[in-house]
This record gives sequence, C-alpha cells and structure tokens, in this order.
Amino acid sequence: MAESWATSGVDLHLEPAGSGGLRRGLTDALRDAVRTGRLAPGTRLPSSRSLAADLGIARNTVADAYTDLVAEGWLTARQGSGTRVATGAPPAPFGPGERAAAPPADPARPRRERPRPVHDLVPGTPDLASFPRAPWLRAARRALATAPHHALGYGDPRGNPALRTALAGHLARVRGVRTDPDHLLVCAGVSHGLRILGTVLRARGVRTVAVDSYGLDVHWRLLERAGLRTRPLPLDRHGTVTEELTDEGAVLLTPAHQFPLGVPLHPDRRAAVVNWARRTGGLVLEDDYDGEFRYDRQPVGALQGLDPHHVVHLGTASKSLAPGLRLAWMALPPSLVAEAASAKGDADTCGVLDQLTLAEFLTSGAHDRQVRSARLRYRRRRDTLVEALAARAPDVRPTGIAAGLHAVLRLPPGTEPPVVQAAAWQGLAVHGLSRYRHEDAVVEPLDALVVGYGTPPDHAWAAALDALCRVLP
Repeated sequence: MAESWATSGVDLHLEPAGSGGLRRGLTDALRDAVRTGRLAPGTRLPSSRSLAADLGIARNTVADAYTDLVAEGWLTARQGSGTRVATGAPPAPFGPGERAAAPPADPARPRRERPRPVHDLVPGTPDLASFPRAPWLRAARRALATAPHHALGYGDPRGNPALRTALAGHLARVRGVRTDPDHLLVCAGVSHGLRILGTVLRARGVRTVAVDSYGLDVHWRLLERAGLRTRPLPLDRHGTVTEELTDEGAVLLTPAHQFPLGVPLHPDRRAAVVNWARRTGGLVLEDDYDGEFRYDRQPVGALQGLDPHHVVHLGTASKSLAPGLRLAWMALPPSLVAEAASAKGDADTCGVLDQLTLAEFLTSGAHDRQVRSARLRYRRRRDTLVEALAARAPDVRPTGIAAGLHAVLRLPPGTEPPVVQAAAWQGLAVHGLSRYRHEDAVVEPLDALVVGYGTPPDHAWAAALDALCRVLP
C-alpha cells in the first residue's frame, strides 16, 4: 500500500511563519515548540519525509531545519533512533504567578549560543561547504594504510616528521620559505603558536612586542597573557611604519596581506624590519594567514625568506582547508627550536592522523588543486562584490581586494556604527573596522566595514550580497 500523509508516522502540528523563507520559518517553529515545552525532552519527531508530506514542503527543507537545530543543541539525531528533542533543552515556562528559584551559577557549563545570523560576512573563515571531503578521505585512507606503527605513539613535540618534511618542501615552493623539517614545529592553530612564542619570549626577558595598529585583538591578548606588553606602530598608506621600531624584543606583522586593511607591506618596510631584527637581535613574527589567495598581483613572498635566523613564519591550514582541523606550523630560527619545542610540551599535542593526512594531501598534489579551485571561487565572489558596489553603492569604495578573503569598504565619516547596527537588524553579521583598532593606536580612526566573502556557501552568496547592499549608505 502506498504511503500517504495519513499513514506516514508521528503527527506533529507546526505552523511555519515569518518572512525569512520556509526553512527559517520551520526552524523557528520547531525551536519555539521545544522552548515552550510543547515538545518535551526525548520526544521523537517525524521523519523528514513524513513532516514534509504533512506540511506540503520539500523534504530537503525539513532535513535542513533538523540539521540546524541539531547543531544548535535543541535536537539530537542518531542512526536507528531518529530525531528527538535533546534532553538538555530548556523546560516549559512556569504558569501565571509561578516563579522558579534561580539555579546556581555553573561557570563550567557553556552558555547557549545566540541564533546564527542569516548571513555571515565576518572575516576569518573559508567556505566550509567546499571542504574537499572526498579527496581528504582518500588521503586519510592512504596515510593510515602506510603509516608505521610507531607513528601512532606520543611523537616528537615538533610534530610528525612526515608532515614537517612535506611542509618544508611545500613552503619553499609556494611561499619562498627557507627551512628544513628539523626547524618546523606543528601547532594547533596560529593562536597556539603565539602562546608558545609568548612563553619563549617572556623566558628570554622580552617585555614588549610591537604590533600593527589594526589587527586581531585575540593575538594581542595572547601575548599580553604571557606577560608581554603590545605597542602599536604608526600606519600610513604604505602600511605599518616599521622604521619606528626601537627597543622592542619582537614585532608581530601580517606582511603579505595586512589584516584587516589588506595592503602588503612596502618593500622598503620589509627591508627595514629585517635590518632592525639583525641590528637588535629582535624577532619578527610573520603571520602568513592567507598567503595562498591572491588575484590581481603577483604573490608576495614570505618575509622569512629574507632572513630565516630572525623571522618566525607562522602558517595555517585554516583558510585553505578548514579551521576545525587545528593544524598550523611555525618555521623557526634554528636557535629557537629547542625552546619552542619545550614550551609546547614533552609530546606531540596535535592529532597524528590529521597530520599524516595533511602530509599525504600536500605530497599528492591534492592541496594545490584545492587552493586553485578555491582561489577561482573566491575571486568570482570578490568580483561580484565589486560590481554590486559600483551599481548599488557607488559612494562606498572597496580596498584591500587584490588578495585574501575579505574587503574593506570605506564609509563616510561617522557612519560605521549605524551601518553595523542596521546590518545586525537585517540578520547580517559584519564587523566594523574600529573593532580591529588597538586601544593605544595613535592613527586617525577610519570608518569602514570589514567584509569577509569566504564564509557563505556559493548558493547563499547572492542573498548575502543583497543584504549587504541594503544597509550601505
């Protein structure tokens, strides 16, 4: 007998509503049903096919709504037991006149995250929907099949030798880095690398690290938690004024593509910072966070290639692959390797299977293919952004667009705060440039948006761009 809506399983009354489309309306309706207690913890929900038939909508819409709510923690999904309301979901509210005693604070329990924005243009994340799952899986199978038994042990604190060997060849070829496997250290992200370097610098007696006037506050805070003071350097149209370096023990820069302003460090400034390091014995910490992505210019080689004895090169797989891999690396001056390895710990703290997979991914050519594909995709998005601005917001000038995964949109003076607020009302996540300004910076404040075009998947880019243009002056 053919299955129909009358015999298709668990009944569930829902009324998707709202102006954000069917998927969002269904997601909101399900979330409200759990929040108000109408769906109790443990309740089994209809299959996506059954609910889609009941509501007269596409099955994929229901499946996507379920997936969103599982990710948010409202539902759970397990093979063989279907989709159910999570046991940790909020209970029903108290009736009129009833009050609940406040639960004791539990600092170890994370707070529930706010609902995700409709469109995410915050810089720093690639398009995770384009992660090369099949090639990565093939590389993982080959790596695991050929790995020696001892590779599964605690390992060298510098990281797996196969990955360090692959990285040494890759970095020399694509970024001009001069290093060898013994001087590479694998870490769980650039932030982890900076924590290691902060420990080493403090132990060496360094007290101050110079930084860009605009940059990532999370990196500054990591250095400060290590007991180091950060001092912002002046800025002009050629980038950070490295000639202003004096007695600092180190300087943290993004020379290939300054974050967030998007300009490469001028060649004279590159030479100046290397000369400063040689003259004073200081260290240059080079964050090469998105060096793979360039569109309208020749690639800018790594600063480390000018002086491997005074520059630490920090790279990551977060932009070319995914930040969730937690794989990054540091090409260290020979004199720093033992101290950095000691600061990291007595054993390798990065997952060896992912390290072996990345080594295979690099040596097989799969990484090169992934980067070329991603570069073309992001360039198309960048071009569409520039065209849309020219047509719909001609007074907004995009800068820093020759490379990377974000653009800086210059705004009229005084308009950054209201534009960011209007974007939030539209469900659009985007950052103002002021968010990245060091609190001690002496440069003149600039009004601008920092728009990341890497995060939205391809099918959502046009809608995200429309939402952005609606809030621009």
